[in-house]
Amino acid sequence: MPVDKMVDLSGRQMRRLPLHICSFRELVKLYLSDNNLNHLPPELEQLQNLQILALDFNNFKALPLVVCTLKQLCILYLGNNKLCSLPLELRLLQNLKTLWIESNCLQYLPEVVCELSLLKTLHAGSNALRTLPAQLQCLQELRTIWLSGNLLSEFPPVLLDMPFLEVIDVDRNSIQFFPSLAHLPGLKLVIYDHNPCRNAPKVAKGVRRVGRWSEETPEPRKRSGAVIDITLDEKPLLPPAAKTEPEAEPC
Repeated sequence: MPVDKMVDLSGRQMRRLPLHICSFRELVKLYLSDNNLNHLPPELEQLQNLQILALDFNNFKALPLVVCTLKQLCILYLGNNKLCSLPLELRLLQNLKTLWIESNCLQYLPEVVCELSLLKTLHAGSNALRTLPAQLQCLQELRTIWLSGNLLSEFPPVLLDMPFLEVIDVDRNSIQFFPSLAHLPGLKLVIYDHNPCRNAPKVAKGVRRVGRWSEETPEPRKRSGAVIDITLDEKPLLPPAAKTEPEAEPC
């Protein structure tokens, strides 16, 4: 058993998890990123103290159900796989606070995500999402949602009913019009760049916008029905190329 209760087997090109890892019953963090895994052994269920599990950059076409037995999980990385859906058993992970499902094959956000009552951060970028389920507003602990690189043609209406959101990222979608977000009291940052929009979302004072016609670039002025673009030499700030991994939160 590692002294720091962590095992990192990332980047080993593994096709199967060594079974002896499942005997480390006090393990808290298990990193299996960047391998060739497409299944996990049932013995993984023995790791009931696991809080962080990284399965990103593998070949999973379906989430192994044994993952849903790890009820102490706080952070689950599933990005850069081949997932088209998530099992209903995911609802058993009621301690989950951060879920990464970016860069998969999701055409819709699985409604089971809306049952993760403690979820604070959802990374769902680079999929093929066209809308979000209305049930998402049930996630009253959700503070950050990343939706960049999807197929949204309109700003998801459900987000307008989530006043507790602090960060909304809809960069690189197909949104043509942004409604006002000024009524969202918790909002701190909205990222909306790389959309074919003709307006910037209105926000309350102190909220940072990243995108065209944000603080750095004024919105077009209307004169006699015509829209005149105003360009500045200074380009708007772009969001970071890569999101940093959150630190583990105590469960």
